[in-house]
Amino acid sequence: MKNVLVIGSTGQIGSELTKELRSRYGNEHVVAGYIKGAEPKGELLESGPAEECDVTNGEMIAGVVKKYHIDAIYNLAALLSVVAENKPHLAWKIGIDGLWNVLEVARENHCQVFTPSSIGSFGPNTPKWNTPQDTIQRPQTIYGVSKVTTELLSDWFFHKYGVDTRSVRFPGLISYVTPPGGGTTDYAVDIFYSAVRGEKFVCPIPKGTLMDMMYMPDALHAAISLMEADPARLIHHNGFNVASMSFAPETIYAEIKKHKPDFEMVYDVDPLKKSIAESWPDKLDDSCARKEWDWAPKYNLSEMTIDMLDKLSKRLNCNK
Repeated sequence: MKNVLVIGSTGQIGSELTKELRSRYGNEHVVAGYIKGAEPKGELLESGPAEECDVTNGEMIAGVVKKYHIDAIYNLAALLSVVAENKPHLAWKIGIDGLWNVLEVARENHCQVFTPSSIGSFGPNTPKWNTPQDTIQRPQTIYGVSKVTTELLSDWFFHKYGVDTRSVRFPGLISYVTPPGGGTTDYAVDIFYSAVRGEKFVCPIPKGTLMDMMYMPDALHAAISLMEADPARLIHHNGFNVASMSFAPETIYAEIKKHKPDFEMVYDVDPLKKSIAESWPDKLDDSCARKEWDWAPKYNLSEMTIDMLDKLSKRLNCNK
């Protein structure tokens, strides 16, 4: 990768990934793509080039790619699970019609493409524990359906046209930088905000509901490592399982209480989030990613909790 375009650079993943890519490849070599109403600000805007780049506009994408001689695209434009379920047509337009535009531009301009998939690509009939890399995928949400389509369409462009497409199935992502944006796993971020602010946390996910999660630094590492991986080693190209930690609400609550003894949590279950969470795996088998491109997370639950509380306290100007 010499010149990189990040589409969706102001979102949960994009805002941090753009900064990390600039630190590795140089500010001038990483373009922050955005849509109107979600323009980059502060460091993201000031540290490197930024261009309007609406994923639903193929000509706009092509213009940015040609202007900056882009050879790698991180396509992060998508609606998250809960929002997507309430806006299914928009979710498809952004997630799939938009992906088609990106892949066509990549085919014409010889670009690599990374488009994240998700644990949401699995469904209620998928084996829930140590979910295999290759297994049944019959999701019952539009978010999940779009993610399965993302994997298959990316594979098709690779096999049909030789486009170097790559993707991982991200679990729930936890970050102190960008607030949650409407996902089922958002509770695992919100709980830290409540803890740092000294507020009682109201959990929308039932007790005992296991879900795979990952700290954002590991997610950025996964995305970049896969894009840098030797293609000769890759058996799979898209939809790699990547795992870091799996926990239920009461587990992360107990971990936070080690550092915030007065912290309280109660349950008020959201039926939609409950149904989505229960259709997802409890724990992924990521042995293919480990074998094919040396994937290895750096953070476990304990290490992440310490770092999240510290960084979020400083960000919110709260005493730990």
